[in-house]
Parts: sequence; structure tokens; C-alpha cells
Amino acid sequence: MAGFVYTQILLACVRINLFNLLKNGPLEIGFIKNNCGLELDALQKLLDGAVSIDLLEMRSHQRYGLGTLGAPMVGNTALSAMIEHHTVLYEDLKDPLLLLSGGIKNKNLEKFWPYVSEDEKEQESLLDKERVKNYSDLMSASLPLVADQVVDAYDFSRHQCLLDVGGGQGTFLKRVHLNAPQLQRKLFDLPGVAQLAQDGFLKDQKQKDIQVYGGDFFKDPLPHGADLITLIRVIFDHDDARVKILLRSIFEALPPNGKLLIAEPMADTPGHPAMGRAYFGFYLLAMGRGKPRSISEISALAIDSGFKKVEVLPSNMPINAQVLLISR
Repeated sequence: MAGFVYTQILLACVRINLFNLLKNGPLEIGFIKNNCGLELDALQKLLDGAVSIDLLEMRSHQRYGLGTLGAPMVGNTALSAMIEHHTVLYEDLKDPLLLLSGGIKNKNLEKFWPYVSEDEKEQESLLDKERVKNYSDLMSASLPLVADQVVDAYDFSRHQCLLDVGGGQGTFLKRVHLNAPQLQRKLFDLPGVAQLAQDGFLKDQKQKDIQVYGGDFFKDPLPHGADLITLIRVIFDHDDARVKILLRSIFEALPPNGKLLIAEPMADTPGHPAMGRAYFGFYLLAMGRGKPRSISEISALAIDSGFKKVEVLPSNMPINAQVLLISR
């Protein structure tokens, strides 16, 4: 039960920008107080708690410095965004039995991710870029947690054209471009998200060549012409029936010998079994759709959709994402 308290100490440190404040070296509590807005007694409690869970360390002359768990937070907007986001999940988890029984009518997490709703008006709102901006911004901010691992796991330069399905604001396509600048790039996402992406690309000379398509990948055909399609943190948001529709649509959009790359956290990850079944299991329950899947479960869905072969690519941090290369 103490684990929840530790998360709130971390959240408090993020909100007062403590890790970035200490990035150049340890500081005395008085200097920290002048930059965080907390009273001295309250700040002392927070700092002592942060030291006890290795976010901070006590240094000489009663100064506070970064600890082994706090140091990776410096300048890490991806982790900070996810830490802030979890306040939404915790609201839905206040009564776990009520959540499990379906007794929460208006789940906070479900409202945050509007594309999981079956409500007709909510679906119409996905055409509005302002309605989708909050969740799209979070996806973009947190994607670096996965993007570097995917790029390290696979040589994108062997392909001519990449289509990123559910590509958000293009964060992954931008990252791939650093390793494979010759690659033609396409992005497909909901109309509102696609418009946000297009707006951003028009302001960046390096990204103007990205072709953007808006639509619903469960209803609309995907653009053809790519010999590689990527799904980065996409299919675990959806049930098996929807995933089969998506995989079949991808199969039809790819040429013979085309490739599909899937990267996301998966169930039964060696060394991290709780992340799939417990953490993502309950997160997706609160979200209202989807489920964590093992490599074998995803492979079966792919083969059932017409694909011939599934390979598991080595990943530096499988707790964040395992990477599957699927051949047409």
C-alpha cells in the first residue's frame, strides 16, 4: 500500500520542478524553498520522503542532490507527462470493485481518450482538433519512451516508404527520419489528430514532405504505397474484433513481402509480468476498451489476418515495448 504514497511523492517533485532545479548540482533547502512555493516544514517532509525512496540523496553541508531514481527525470518531458497523467487513472481506481463491476458510469480515463467511446457525439468530436489535443499531446510527449527502442531494434533504411498508422502528431516519423532520411513518410490518424499533425509539419521545413491522411482505420481503407507500416502503442487499446479489422486492412494496403512493425508493452513480458496483466490490465479497464496481449496472442491475430511470419526483435527495455516484425 505504501507504493501509492511513493507515486504521490514523485508527482509532487515533478510539479515543483525539483529534478530540473537540481540538475546542475546539490542545493540547500533554503534555495529550493525560494524556487518551489512550499513552506519550509512541508518542503522538508517532501525532501525527506524523496531521499528515502532514492529520488534524492543527502550530500555534504546538508544539501540535497539527485538520487539514482531522480536523475533520469532531468529534462525528461515524456516521463513527467505520464506521471501527471496518472492522476486521471487514480481517480477511477479509488474503488476497484466498482471499476471491475462496471459501476462507474463516467470514468475519467474514458473521457480523456474519446476515441474509445461508442457515443455518436463523442465520435463526431474526433473531427475537431481541439477536442483531441489533450490526449494527442500526451501521446506525443510520452512516445520517446518507446520510439528510440524501436529505431534501435530495426533498420528502417531497408525500406522506401513508411506509413505510421495511429501516428499522432508525427513524433515517431520524426525520430525515424534521423536514422533513415531517405525514407518517404506517411501518417494516418483520426481527422482531428491528422489536422494537428499537418499544422505542425507546415511549421517545420524538415517535416513538410510527410503525407497526412485523416480517417477511421476501422472503417476507412488505408493509403497504399508503403512497404512498411508501423503500429506504435495502438492495438492494446482495442478488442480482438477491432484489431482483426485493422490488421486485415494493413494486410491489404501492403505489397507482397511488405512488413508490419508492432511495438507496445505486452503481457507476460519476461521479468515484468505484472506490467501486462496488472498495470495495463487495469489501465485499459478504466480506459474502457482493449487489453494487454502476449506475443503469442498478437501473433495468432496476425496469422489469422493473412500474414505469414512473426519475428520478435530484441528490445533494450521490453517493459516499455516489445517489438514484432510481421511479414506479409
